Amino acid sequence: MKKFLAVLLAALMICVSFVACSSEKKSDDTNTDTDTQETLTMVTNAEFPPYEYKEGDKVVGIDADVAQAIADKLGMKLEIVDTKFDAIIPGVQSGKYDMGMAGMTVTPEREQSVAFSDSYATGIQSIIVKQGSDIKSVDDLSEKTKIGVQLGTTGDIYAKDDFGDEAVQEFDKGADAVQALLAGKIDCVIIDNEPAKSFVASNEGLEILNTSYAEEEYAICFKKDNTELQTKVNGALKELIADGTLQEIVNKYIKAE
Repeated sequence: MKKFLAVLLAALMICVSFVACSSEKKSDDTNTDTDTQETLTMVTNAEFPPYEYKEGDKVVGIDADVAQAIADKLGMKLEIVDTKFDAIIPGVQSGKYDMGMAGMTVTPEREQSVAFSDSYATGIQSIIVKQGSDIKSVDDLSEKTKIGVQLGTTGDIYAKDDFGDEAVQEFDKGADAVQALLAGKIDCVIIDNEPAKSFVASNEGLEILNTSYAEEEYAICFKKDNTELQTKVNGALKELIADGTLQEIVNKYIKAE
């Protein structure tokens, strides 16, 4: 009888040990799934409010929120990297980053280097001048006008095409161009409308001309051969547009006037 009880007790201990091990393994497997979640790396230039800017060390804005919504749709973990604007395309082109979002316009020149998603927003290039400036419209710009732009932006590209390299002064940041305008070193700044409104609101003595310089569509850039990610992101964008999420994100940062 004692022998039978000993055998029974041993069997019970083995059973308990097996259940515990199974439970522990299941927990480990769950943690592994979380830890190995694929990362989606988005590169930007956080000098372009309200599309991307910093609150402390965190990059926030329309593009950051849209990228997060895309990552959620794809079941991926989002990582945002901040760099200079003119380093975005080379970084994506080399495969260092998965995609670039920075209020970026599709142009023939850029299409030679990277592929683009469907458009997710419309941008307007505006002109900032000092109040009382002789520049009243786009027609007042010429090869003799000192035009400030952010390096590598479409404002930079368009201004050089229209007025020549000598008329254009490039700055790493739009804010630096605005400070040069305030100091009288340049006559105007060509930059996207939403950042322009932020700069004018925070600097007295500036205004935006009523006439826009150009209108354009914003899109996400990818390495040319990364068609799988491009297709997945386009699918996610379609869903975000259809369910109203994208418009909610825009409304969060751009209030109706």
